[in-house]
Amino acid sequence: MSKLTLGSYPHMLGFEQLERLLERTAKSSEGYPPFNIEQTSDFSYRITLAVAGFSEEDLAITVEDRQLVIRGRQSEDGAQRIFLHRGIAARQFQRSFVLADGVEVGEAVMENGLLHVDLTLSRPETVVQTIQIKKG
Repeated sequence: MSKLTLGSYPHMLGFEQLERLLERTAKSSEGYPPFNIEQTSDFSYRITLAVAGFSEEDLAITVEDRQLVIRGRQSEDGAQRIFLHRGIAARQFQRSFVLADGVEVGEAVMENGLLHVDLTLSRPETVVQTIQIKKG
């Protein structure tokens, strides 16, 4: 049984990077924290992460190589606290979302334990290019 790749299709040239992005995304399927992705208009999206227990200072949002990366790390203030039961984990996380060309990250808003990150998709202009044929 052979693996189908984008290179197997002769009319799809230069999509090797897309294939690598798909493989990288498939490997990062951890379920924490849970999130929603919603389309808010024809050209905008919103990613919402459930980050209860994290403050704005505990979170970092970056765009690295066309990838939106959201990291969370809670500061350890439990040195003076004695837990009889600890059911709420204070664990760190990293969530990554691959961004297509033309997707720009807008604002991020924290509200009621939810982190909202807005994205917009700019419409690319249609380009028609005529290639001259030279005599050989």
